[in-house]
Amino acid sequence: MEISPKLLKFKAHFVITIFVSLVFAFLLQVAPQFITILTYFWPLFISTALFLVLILVFGKITPTEFYGDKEGEGIMEYVAGQPEYLEESETLEMKSEDF
Repeated sequence: MEISPKLLKFKAHFVITIFVSLVFAFLLQVAPQFITILTYFWPLFISTALFLVLILVFGKITPTEFYGDKEGEGIMEYVAGQPEYLEESETLEMKSEDF
């Protein structure tokens, strides 16, 4: 029995496919079953699901309207310069030094 020359071109592909299949079959035998993993991590899965549900519920309940300035503008002013209460205290100190 002679192997056709067309099939010999794909010899490496056949070898890699057989190797990957054997490794996959071995991992299925050695790895724990899905039920075992599920019973071990069920508290984590439940708490994560509840947390995500709470995020969705609070996202629907909380209004998304912003009042006043643009969103984040106040914190940008605070980071860029001195906050208003420090500027006010400096002006009060300057006035008290004048007396």
